[in-house]
Amino acid sequence: MKLFKYAVIVVLLAVAGAGAFVATHRGALGAAPAPDKGAKGAPVKVDLALRGDAHVYLDSIATVQAFNTVSVRPRVDGQIERVGFTEGSAVKRGEVLVELDKRPFEVALRAALAQEAKDAALLVAAKRNVDRYEELIKQGMIAAQMLEATRATYEQLRATLDADRAQTEQARLQLGYATIRAPIDGRAGARLVDAGNVVHISDTGGLVTLSQIHPIAVSFALPQAMLATLREQQGHRPLAVSALAPDGQTVLDEGSLALIDNQVDVATGTIRCKATFPNNKEGLWPGAFVSVRVMLEDLHDAVTAPTIAIQAGAKRPFVFVVGADNLAESRDVEAGPVSGQRTVILSGLRGGERVIVEGQFQTEAGKRVAPVASAR
Repeated sequence: MKLFKYAVIVVLLAVAGAGAFVATHRGALGAAPAPDKGAKGAPVKVDLALRGDAHVYLDSIATVQAFNTVSVRPRVDGQIERVGFTEGSAVKRGEVLVELDKRPFEVALRAALAQEAKDAALLVAAKRNVDRYEELIKQGMIAAQMLEATRATYEQLRATLDADRAQTEQARLQLGYATIRAPIDGRAGARLVDAGNVVHISDTGGLVTLSQIHPIAVSFALPQAMLATLREQQGHRPLAVSALAPDGQTVLDEGSLALIDNQVDVATGTIRCKATFPNNKEGLWPGAFVSVRVMLEDLHDAVTAPTIAIQAGAKRPFVFVVGADNLAESRDVEAGPVSGQRTVILSGLRGGERVIVEGQFQTEAGKRVAPVASAR
């Protein structure tokens, strides 16, 4: 199963000032009743589950993707006469990338134009015949059948001329395809074919790959437990997303959430998301792994617990809760967003409860423990 890193910054509301909170916090931890002298409890360290306002965001590992990727291929067969781009350089839409030998296409265009001109002249002559026969038929000098035959010839030539014009346009297109231009703004990859080679429409390798990196996309996954929150908040405003360097601190770019996929991945229990970034400084590169941080609104009256208290269970995460009698209880929880030290608990835990943060390996449900307040 994939591990996802969630993040939350928890801002706890002081009950009676910062000093009172610290005193209350340590007092609650230290005031747990001692185990019976006749029964030794396993030594453990405990901390409190706290309730308060939390400013949350979600962190995830992400993959950078080009906003658009185009494999440039020839649309006509021909020999490469010139390569007009530099590998790795930025290119603009319409910029010449490759020029093929144009001479065969120029010859084909001239032949098409000549055929068009020939049939156009025949059409003019046929029209004159029709006009002449119409006058003669009025004078009763020819049979109507001759006029009909002349008109049929005229219509046939007109259709032929239309076909010639289509062939001429096709020849112009073929000539235009001999100059291969960039279909998008992007950055060119490695040159796949050198000048002098003959390329074909059927070639599978292409000439070069263009990747659009302004803007750029970043793909990542979030747990399905956060789907309702994501959809609700995205309906109110575009959710801001930060792309972070591997150190988790340096912000590479700021963007927004563009996609929440239309289905949950049943294998991982996650939902695929995509964010877009302007990438003006080109800090994001297609194929790179980065961290992303999706900013959410504040969670009010949220329960949080130390992240190290949460254990991975067979079906669900769980924590060990220490009761008033110093007996350990295994409690299934639903973990939400996480910050380095604390995790939002969506269900399964109440504020003020003591949870074991160290010594879980020697603890089991119903076992007596000797809790000591954690210094964290």
